[in-house]
Amino acid sequence: MEQTFKEIRDCIRKRILIMDGAMGTRIQAFGLTAESFHKGRFENWRVSLVGNNDILCLTASDVISDIHRLYIEAGADIIATNTFSSNRISQQEYHCSDFASEMAREGARIARRVADEATLNSRKIWVAGSMGPTSKSLTLSSDLSKGIARPLTFDDMASAYEEQAEALLEGGADILLLETCYDALNTKAALYAIQRLNERLNRQIPVMVSVTINDRSGRTLTGQTLEAFYISISHYPYLLSFGLNCSFGVTDCPTRWANTRNCPTIQPGICARWPKQASSTSPAVAAEQTSVISAPSARP
Repeated sequence: MEQTFKEIRDCIRKRILIMDGAMGTRIQAFGLTAESFHKGRFENWRVSLVGNNDILCLTASDVISDIHRLYIEAGADIIATNTFSSNRISQQEYHCSDFASEMAREGARIARRVADEATLNSRKIWVAGSMGPTSKSLTLSSDLSKGIARPLTFDDMASAYEEQAEALLEGGADILLLETCYDALNTKAALYAIQRLNERLNRQIPVMVSVTINDRSGRTLTGQTLEAFYISISHYPYLLSFGLNCSFGVTDCPTRWANTRNCPTIQPGICARWPKQASSTSPAVAAEQTSVISAPSARP
């Protein structure tokens, strides 16, 4: 992992890396039926699993592999695993918490196999283990009549993240990608969990953080500016990138990113994922281009 962090960091200092695009919309494009989600041990599951895209890592891995291949063919340098909700917290609504780590591990293995296929053809492809914000918030109250009410503790969330992160690494992820971050406290719990893995496994795990803003003033759902959000998580020693998802759209991204200009350790640029129009000769898939912000310039 130490070599991986250095290799990717050196690469993004030299050129723009292309990241793959959205997984969910590509899955929808396959027009899967309920049967695809309810195969094998999940055939007679107690609730509907339709919409639980992460379960497809266990029931329809060929679909996920095909999506990864399409994005690589379209030019992606980094592919993200189909594991956005592969954590105990998010899987509770589907009664699949006990399968969360298995989903994460298999999701990483699927992406790793496809990436290695491309590497054999002289293309270096990195695998980013996708970790969503979970379905809960540590900052926002779960009961409007009780301001201090929270659905779970910091330690609960960190534990769920640690389980997911370790499974992704076991499956072959090079990077951990914290996506759709709207609550800095959730993100801090994830980074705390990952740092525990660094210490326990003697690794230097590269992490990408992608934030989403929820209003035109450029603040997150919990009210933080991008600058405040960055400062609150910049302590992580192997922060590979910090940026935005599409949020309100590509047009507004440069304006929102300008809000970080007073933060001296951020290098200028945008880390926003948005659709890039595929040419007529490209696969029928929209790759997403990412101009990556490297880790704070003060770091070696």
